[in-house]
Amino acid sequence: MANRESYVFALDLGSTKTRVLACHPGEGGKLEVAGLGVAESKGWRKGVIANLDATVLAVKKAVEAAEAACGVPVDSAYVGVAGPHVKGVNSRGAVAIGKERRQITHEDIARVIQAARKISLPPDRELLQVWPEDYILDSQNGIRNPVGMVGERLEVDAHLVTVSTTALQNVVTAVNLAGIKVPDGGVIFEPVASADACLTADDRELGVAVVDIGGGSTDMIVYYQGTVRHTAVVPVGGEHFTNDIAVGLRTPIPEAEKMKRAWGAPEADHSPGAVLEVPSVGDRPARIVPYSTLSEIVEPRAVELLELIRAEIARSGFERQLGAGVLLAGGGAKLGGLWSLAEQILHLPVRVGMPVGIEKMGESLQDPAFSTVVGLALHGNRMRLLRDTREKGFLDRVLGAFRGK
Repeated sequence: MANRESYVFALDLGSTKTRVLACHPGEGGKLEVAGLGVAESKGWRKGVIANLDATVLAVKKAVEAAEAACGVPVDSAYVGVAGPHVKGVNSRGAVAIGKERRQITHEDIARVIQAARKISLPPDRELLQVWPEDYILDSQNGIRNPVGMVGERLEVDAHLVTVSTTALQNVVTAVNLAGIKVPDGGVIFEPVASADACLTADDRELGVAVVDIGGGSTDMIVYYQGTVRHTAVVPVGGEHFTNDIAVGLRTPIPEAEKMKRAWGAPEADHSPGAVLEVPSVGDRPARIVPYSTLSEIVEPRAVELLELIRAEIARSGFERQLGAGVLLAGGGAKLGGLWSLAEQILHLPVRVGMPVGIEKMGESLQDPAFSTVVGLALHGNRMRLLRDTREKGFLDRVLGAFRGK
């Protein structure tokens, strides 16, 4: 049994589902699943919290289920954030090394990244994450790691993700009210977490766009040559498809959700004469409608979403560099007919991402809807290992000092 300090907890506050994943290192040191809790999300609207009490209740239900499965209290967790309030921006930082042309150190890297972080933001926005893209040393660009190189002036091109301060504070408040602490550096842009769970190093190197289709929005991140180059949020998600079906076919939301899954699914009957039984609202009898009617409702929304994604990929400037194509993640990636339509509209190879990297995941976690929570757990484990290494290094230095004495 792993000790309590080695456990890692991840919390995905989605617009439709709230998921809590508990993990710990296994016998071989690799992270493995200890427990999972899932609850219906309440209190969200258009990708942000609209009802704090309902959100807290959903978190508590998911936490209770995870605690019952793993037998360990969930008191801290790594949390994902997404939604239309997230914005990406490019920045450049520069620092003087000195005229003596000394070697670049890790401290210089930290200084130049800190310089890139110093951008002017409105009072209602704050910085969430920073990724260095390329370093420039004395006008020589395209450097990935300048440590050990010699120069006078170091610059960095970086990609920054900013968020609404209010939206972020509401997420952290909801988590805190559920009795959970968010550690330092514990809030992650959700498609970054999905990328951690689904991408390989080759994907990042060749170039890939991760498209995380959530309930309230679709969040994107573009990698090329191993680092983040572009982030964006499209204000269309799975809930828009469900609402279109509910209104168009006059059927309850749960039934519309089922029919959304049927659109383009391999097991569905797509023949010209195919029909669907559509439950009506209230006590009215169910109706029979042609399958083509469902397609007429869903397909325009799918085309709208994919056109917006294509525009963002073009805006990134890396449309021709995406050697690994597009990876679809999130619950919306399971929309049956979306994959084939995406290849037609995006003119890129498209695949549905399945989370990997954790042992004992079982069938339930091998699902694109769990990409974010699995990626959050992997990120949390890296942070735990880094913390342990730093603490061990500090202890070794203290012991070394005593021995020297």
